[in-house]
Parts: sequence; C-alpha cells; structure tokens
Amino acid sequence: MTDHILVIDEGTTSTRAMLFAKDGTCLGSAQRPLTQHYPAPGLVEHDAAEIWALTLECAREMVAQAGGAEAIAGIGITNQRETVVFWDRRTGEPLAPAIVWQDRRTADLCEALKAKGHEADVQAKTGLLLDPYFSGSKIGWALQNWPQLKEAGEHLAVGTIESYLVWRLTGGARHISDASNASRTALMAIGSGDWDDGLLGLFGVPRGILPEICDSAGELGMTDAALFGAPILITGMAGDQQAALVGQGCLEPGQTKATFGTGAFVLTQTGSHLPKSTNRLLSTIAWQLDGKRAYALEGSVFVAGSLIQWLRDDLGLFATSAETEGLARSVDDNAGVYLVPALSGLGAPHWQPGARAAVHGLTFAAQKAHVARAALEAMAHQTHDLKTAFAADGCDWKELRVDGGMVANSWMVQDLADILAVEVERPDFVETTALGAAMLAGVGAGLYGSLTEAAVMRGKVGRFSPAMDADAREARLSGWKDALGRVLA
Repeated sequence: MTDHILVIDEGTTSTRAMLFAKDGTCLGSAQRPLTQHYPAPGLVEHDAAEIWALTLECAREMVAQAGGAEAIAGIGITNQRETVVFWDRRTGEPLAPAIVWQDRRTADLCEALKAKGHEADVQAKTGLLLDPYFSGSKIGWALQNWPQLKEAGEHLAVGTIESYLVWRLTGGARHISDASNASRTALMAIGSGDWDDGLLGLFGVPRGILPEICDSAGELGMTDAALFGAPILITGMAGDQQAALVGQGCLEPGQTKATFGTGAFVLTQTGSHLPKSTNRLLSTIAWQLDGKRAYALEGSVFVAGSLIQWLRDDLGLFATSAETEGLARSVDDNAGVYLVPALSGLGAPHWQPGARAAVHGLTFAAQKAHVARAALEAMAHQTHDLKTAFAADGCDWKELRVDGGMVANSWMVQDLADILAVEVERPDFVETTALGAAMLAGVGAGLYGSLTEAAVMRGKVGRFSPAMDADAREARLSGWKDALGRVLA
C-alpha cells in the first residue's frame, strides 16, 4: 500500500484537490474558482455540475502528479456544509441550482415555524436552531417550489456536497453522508445518529431521497475506474469545520479551533459528551468512527473573509486582501470607526437573519485605512461575542487554534489574542481543513490506527500572546457593543 492521500476540498468560493504524504507534507495542489450566483437579494446558488467538473479536473491533476491511481491509498473529502444538491439518480445530473449555506430564502418559513413553537423541539433533537442556514428548510422549500423535483419522483436524490461528490465518484453506487455533515441538516437526531421522522415531517422531506448516514472514516466507497484509470478507495469524509477541528489536533475535550474563511467558525471539542447550549450556540457531531460519535459546541459567524472580498472587489478599497495588514498597521487606532459585517445577517450568538451591515463612527478624519482596520477588528469583536457565549455554556477557551485564509494576516491574529485575552496558536500549514480530511482518510485507509496517531501529520505552530492592556481592550469592546446594538435595534 502506498502512503499518498488525495484530498478533495470543495469550498464555497473554490474547489481544489491536494496531495499529501503520510507525514503530512503537502505534495501538490490544484484549485479552481467557483462561480457565485446571486439571483436576488438574500439568494445564493451554485451550479453542482460546475462543482463536479472542476473537482474532477483538480483530482485528476493530483492523481497524475502522484504517478497514477495505484499510488493513492485513499481519498478524503471535505466540503462546504449545509449547501444542498438535487440530482437525477439515473444520470447524476443536477435537477436544480444548489442552494448555498449562505442563502436566506427560507427566513420566513423558519420564522413561521418558530412562531408555532417548534424551535425548542428542533434544538433538543438536532442541537441546531431554526434558521435558513441549515439544510432542512432549504430542501423543504425546493420540493415545494421547483416542479422538476416533484416530476423526478423516485429518481430524485438529495444530499449535501460530499454526498453528491461520492455519488459521482462512485458512478452512483453510493448515496451516503457522513455523520458530521448529516448533523448540519436539522433532519438528524444528533443523539441517535439517524434521520428523525418528526423532523422530516416538519420540513416536508421524504426519507427516501436522503443518503445513508455513515462513519467519517473507513472504506466508504470505490471510485469508478474510468475516472482515474483505476479504482481508488474513498476513506474519509467530514464537513469543512469538523475537518479543521481534526486538522488542528483538537482531539481532547476542551480544545478549540477557529477557522477564518468565507465565514468564521469556532468549535470546541466535547468528546462523547453531547453539549446543550442555553446561549444560542450549536451542538454538532465532530466525527463518527466505528459508530461512536464525538461532539462539539459550535459558533458560526456568517461573514469573515467575504467581508474583505467585498471591500476589495465591490468597493475597490484595495487591490489585494493582503494589503489590509499594511493598512491596519499604518494607523494608530480605528479613529472610532466600527464595522458590523451583517452582509448576510448575523449568526451566533445573535441569529438575526434580517440584520444588515453598517459602518458606525465615520467622520472626515476617517481614512481608507481606518475602514480596513475596522473590518479586521470586526473578526476579533465577533469572536469575542462567541467566547462570551461559550463560557456561559461551560466551555471557556484556555487557548485558541486558528486557521483559514485570513490568518495569514499576522496583525489580525495578534488582534484576536489581544481582544480575547488568550494565547492564539497558528500552524505553519494553515490549510487545516484539507489536513483534517487527510488525517481521517489516513485512518480509514489503515495508514494510522487512530486520529491520535494521525496527529503527527500536523506540523509546526506559532504563538501570539495578548499584549493589549485591559483599559484599551474594554474601550474597543464598548465601541463594538454600541455599534452592534444599533444594528440589532
């Protein structure tokens, strides 16, 4: 058996494949941008056919680099969560646009279900809240509003991104979803690990269109030999944030990671203990191995890196995202400018899908650099709101491990340490989502006997210690609370 691992990392703004050695060394990467479709305000869609085509292109590049399919011990898949694909079982072709996790079209439906008193039951069963973020309401809406799905009848298949990719990779032989992804649908009972008939009825989703729920590692399927010249085992799967939790080595209860990508996602691992939040955080499955589930408490911020992208591409404040670090360092403070990035509503712990973004405190003294700095500061402010909620739920952070594209910005990482007043750890290899998928695939392929053994794949780390005095920290947080309060009002 070879020790190469192929990872498919299908994200919100791009799809890519990466090749890893057994020791965690990244041997290569192929990446393609993904088209974003915004048919109306609040609506976000992807073309699943494009996702499949680009994924296959990238994967073939890495298989060729490895020397052929025979050189790959296993494939690990990690993916944007909650995004839903609808396809024809006969052809594998999508029947409708994929509804992306950021999409808010079911906000009214979720509010109506809340008004009828359903949220407490949904939270008790799933660990989630009634929000358009999760897949269940998206599926129910699509079944009611897209006639072609009804017309497909028994030929309709529905699943999240990893489910669709496995279907296509195996030539339709496997319709599965790993437990970490299934736990994000609001259709699975998180304690039992199976679809819940009451939830299926609430959202109007037939059980027969959904995938089988499986472990996050093991022999999960075999690729069609025609795709890569020979079959390759699929041996690991996890939603992107759970994969990052693994990749950050958060294998003991209490360890916490934050990923700053399109959004920002914080997870604290809680082991076999299923956390119950009273502060509007989420309970989720971190991974499932041999039928045993490990859980996590999660806080999800909808807008992080996408804020910087918007300021760059739509407002033209800077040419590259990397410029924000220099801009932030070029001024002594934020000049009283605070940016509340509710461009697609506010996630945890506020859960206000109707909230809208605002820049507060602008004067003639404010420059472009102050707005850029306020955007970066918003990452620490939003994360501090989450830290407060985690602590209230009994999961205070002793340190924070960070990853994702934004943490290449050292000014932002130091600001996190300062505002959170905890040590922040940044690995040298920040693509921990892909690394976590590689670790799971390594376990599933038998290269490692456990995730603890696979943790040797994680490389060196750097540390950022708090350096801001308490008065300055409180002044920043006071300004943020004022700006946030105006948005929430």
